[in-house]
Amino acid sequence: MALFDLLGRRWAMGVLWTLSEQGPCTFRALQSLCETISPAVLNARLKELQAAGFVGKSSDGYLVTGLGLEVYEALRPLSNVSKVWAKALGEG
Repeated sequence: MALFDLLGRRWAMGVLWTLSEQGPCTFRALQSLCETISPAVLNARLKELQAAGFVGKSSDGYLVTGLGLEVYEALRPLSNVSKVWAKALGEG
């Protein structure tokens, strides 16, 4: 349940997803890619994701760890389901 608690926090999955898809990013680049995220929320999520072992920091910026990539890969099928769901809601 702790995993779902963490990932259910505002922007947590968005940050993990963005880093997984884009590769290492500086704080400013990541904030730009996430568009509407505030610096305070981004900072909080990065700290939480780092404490969980999903995100690390390198000379290139923040990056997804091996464990973070496993979480991302586990979530990818949900992305496909969400697209089907969104389409079904639009047709209803």
